[in-house]
Amino acid sequence: MSLAMLAAILFDRLLGEPRRLHPLVGFGALATRVGRDLQPHGRIGGVLAVALLVLLPGVATALAVALLPAAVGWMVAAVLASLCIAARSLREHGQAVAAPLAAGDLPAARRAVARLVSRETAAMDAAAIRRAVIESLLENASDGVFASLFWFAIGGLVGGPAAAAALVVGHRLANTLDAMWGYRTPAWRRFGWAAARLDDLLNWLPARASAASLALVGDRRAALACWRAQAGACDSPNAGPVMSAGAGALGLRLGGAARYHGQQRARPELGCGAPPADGDVRRALALIGRALVLWCAVIVGLDVVL
Repeated sequence: MSLAMLAAILFDRLLGEPRRLHPLVGFGALATRVGRDLQPHGRIGGVLAVALLVLLPGVATALAVALLPAAVGWMVAAVLASLCIAARSLREHGQAVAAPLAAGDLPAARRAVARLVSRETAAMDAAAIRRAVIESLLENASDGVFASLFWFAIGGLVGGPAAAAALVVGHRLANTLDAMWGYRTPAWRRFGWAAARLDDLLNWLPARASAASLALVGDRRAALACWRAQAGACDSPNAGPVMSAGAGALGLRLGGAARYHGQQRARPELGCGAPPADGDVRRALALIGRALVLWCAVIVGLDVVL
């Protein structure tokens, strides 16, 4: 299992996300059509949509991989996992913001950070851009990198390549639906409830493991103190531990008010120390990179022991 996991990370690092014909692009188009048809049915429509778009593909993936010889199954599982692990994409998005910030090109930095966050970016100064990108990097590292590794490893250790492939694909599809439908707006609140709750459930353990790993490879004492004191103030039960621990591990002050959809929204302050400065976006990327190495070491160790 661990060899397949390492292969998936290597595939992602060398190849990145497909520039054309990415499976998640096609999935997003399908989800848009399904959402349009089922959204008027509220929560019942949302539950049905999640069953059709997450449960059914997950079961189909498991059945298809189970028909293959074990070695081939692990190869297929590794390829599927590489499409779900977004480590290279996360690094590229972070660098795309860090480079214009370092050059003093705020318009380019605003355009780059707008690809990462849902808050309004048009009037952001350099400090707000740094806060936004670091918060996004920490949260997306948990959702898009560590949670995928978590479910791939759980499936591989318990059920072999079929379970590993099914769980990593199912998690990525659920996370995608939450990003599309989980908005707390009157039009989507009821329909998006099932996708949001499933995503919260699937990310509960990985988020806390992510927060712990960030603490271990950064300022451990500050990270744990911030996690204990600040995580509960966040709206998201999973983003809170990750962002508070990550901010503490970096010794940075994140969070605070931001504009969403034309309205100023109060948000808790997270972390400790000074606001992000030049070079802190790259420090955040380096922290995530060290945590990824730790995750790999732990998973390989579990595979050897078990």
